Amino acid sequence: MTRLIEVSDVILRDAHQSLLATRMATEDMVPACQDLDNAGYWSLECWGGATYDACIRFLNEDPWERLRTFRKLMPKTRLQMLLRGQNLLGYRHYEDSVVRRFVDKAAENGVDVFRVFDALNDFRNLKTAIEAVKATGKHAQGTICYTLSPVHTTAAFIKMAQELKDMGVDSIAIKDMAALLKPKAAYDLVKGIKDTCGIDTVVHLHVHATTGVTMVSLMRAIEAGVDIVDTSVSSLSLGSGHNPTEAVVEMLEGTGYATKLDMSRILKVKKHFAEVRPRYREFVGEFGGVDTEIFTSQIPGGMISNLESQLKGQHATHRLAEVLEEVPRVRADCGFPPLVTPSSQIVGTQAVFNVLMGQRYKVLTSEFANLMLGYYGATQGVKNPEILARAEAQLKKPAITVRPADLLAPEWDDLRAQAAANEGFNGSDEDVLTWAMFPQIAAKFFKARPEGPKYLGKATEVVATEAVAVTLDESKVCRSPITGVVARIDVKPGDVVAEGATLAVIEAMKMETPYESPRAGTIKTVDVKATEGVKEKQILFTFA
Repeated sequence: MTRLIEVSDVILRDAHQSLLATRMATEDMVPACQDLDNAGYWSLECWGGATYDACIRFLNEDPWERLRTFRKLMPKTRLQMLLRGQNLLGYRHYEDSVVRRFVDKAAENGVDVFRVFDALNDFRNLKTAIEAVKATGKHAQGTICYTLSPVHTTAAFIKMAQELKDMGVDSIAIKDMAALLKPKAAYDLVKGIKDTCGIDTVVHLHVHATTGVTMVSLMRAIEAGVDIVDTSVSSLSLGSGHNPTEAVVEMLEGTGYATKLDMSRILKVKKHFAEVRPRYREFVGEFGGVDTEIFTSQIPGGMISNLESQLKGQHATHRLAEVLEEVPRVRADCGFPPLVTPSSQIVGTQAVFNVLMGQRYKVLTSEFANLMLGYYGATQGVKNPEILARAEAQLKKPAITVRPADLLAPEWDDLRAQAAANEGFNGSDEDVLTWAMFPQIAAKFFKARPEGPKYLGKATEVVATEAVAVTLDESKVCRSPITGVVARIDVKPGDVVAEGATLAVIEAMKMETPYESPRAGTIKTVDVKATEGVKEKQILFTFA
């Protein structure tokens, strides 16, 4: 008897996040929606993750409108989102009522399946979100972030699955964001979950293709009893992306397993995205093949293309290899967290700074310091005590062991008031939530939203300008060490500052980094403004 294997396709979210730095516009996805909706998928992942961020940061699109568009165009198929538990889609923890409000609004706007995960596998950070999903009547999928380290074992992951089952989830996802799940481990883990949690436990496997081994892992997981697998239509697959949908269908022929997918529909989708993909070639990273060295660096597929793009912005693409070597060292220092958003960005960005600054931990990003101190939750491994002490000194607060959200006061009314103070705020809960996720970016987005979507797939003309030579006393000049956005300025002309004092905070690669004064003295000029973009080596301040 043939056993049905359900398929979820990630082409509308994780595929272009992994391969095109999340820059694909909604208008390039709309033409494929009818075929996707009629192809026979269990679900279509289309929202959450970095797509929400990219919509307002780069594309001038309202992410809620994107979701509503998908819901309208694909009424037959479950729409799935990726939700970071207590982080929602931002880079900090939110108070419980905000989490519940977000889940309610996401369900109202069209999400059917919530894949809820925590970057540290600290399930205290999933509880509120899962309860909120269950309250809406939608599908709550609890997630195990798969990783390799001295403290992560198959037995430990099976125990996590039982914890999720006890929390009342509708299904359990194994999320292998870096293509680390080898075939034997895939079989043992899926079989172990089924044996421990019950044969009726729905197990959903998500793997990337980066290391080249996970097509076999999918097959072994299917043989072990997995119920649903994630794939991506072939024209946006492989490399740091996912295994091709069509290849999985063909692989199962004659094996006693089968999908219910309509290949004629899928081939139309393949053709569409094959035509679309070249328009985004400037966002395609150098990585396009197989890299087994990822078993060491553990950089997830969704991060590689973004990491390359971020290094390009710092004029440092040639240092990618150094960064990949530094990532495992940083990861060990902070207790071996799985590398998935936001921990992948936090650890990866800290590794970038360690390399670019020429000294390890010369600067700690605020997010990395908070990760060290437990404000994202607990890690499985022990943290480097020296770096932990530096984090405490920088943030001037202690390390914690409680659930981080337990320390948060109700914040919805304050968030609404803050959002309402911005030009272009439309009064909706959705806009409040956008502000809550990314306040600095949201302020720009609200104001620019009436201009309509910004289509990055179109070629733009670059106008060259002649450089003007200026002689400066460099001992009195403060230059930005990185390319980014000025998140905050802490001084004004005439202020007397000590060496090491924080003069500003610069957001780069989605992380906030304090800019510390290289000397003591009196500020003569402030040459940038808050929310303004800055280039590497651009003048920020001068001293008298």
